[in-house]
Amino acid sequence: MEDKRYPLPPFTTETALQKVQIAEDAWNSKDPEKVSLAYSTDTEWRNRTEFLNGREEVKQFLTRKWKKELDYKLKKELWGFRENRMAVRFEYEWHDDSGNWFRSYGNELWEFDENGLMKKRFASINDLPIKEQERKLR
Repeated sequence: MEDKRYPLPPFTTETALQKVQIAEDAWNSKDPEKVSLAYSTDTEWRNRTEFLNGREEVKQFLTRKWKKELDYKLKKELWGFRENRMAVRFEYEWHDDSGNWFRSYGNELWEFDENGLMKKRFASINDLPIKEQERKLR
């Protein structure tokens, strides 16, 4: 049996906003182990063109991600919700090992199980090259 990750569905406006903030805070920690615990052991992901199955694949993906996306800073915003599902828009900034900066924009669709663990995450993301002085997330 997996642990519960509060707040649990069905969501209210207040608990949906809390869930999004918890996710933002966790991702900004850049700790793959910590972040992966928010997902069910059989979670299904689409991130850009990559398809992941299971918490272990998520952890490996996040480890690779934050080795590539340096000085990562994320902001999430609740777009809508219903019962155990949410739509979230986000943007994050990062640079590669050559010092090229990017702002990445995207949308996520989330589905949670009864324990509040994310069972499905589908993300569409676009990258915009920016200059370091154009950063707005710090």
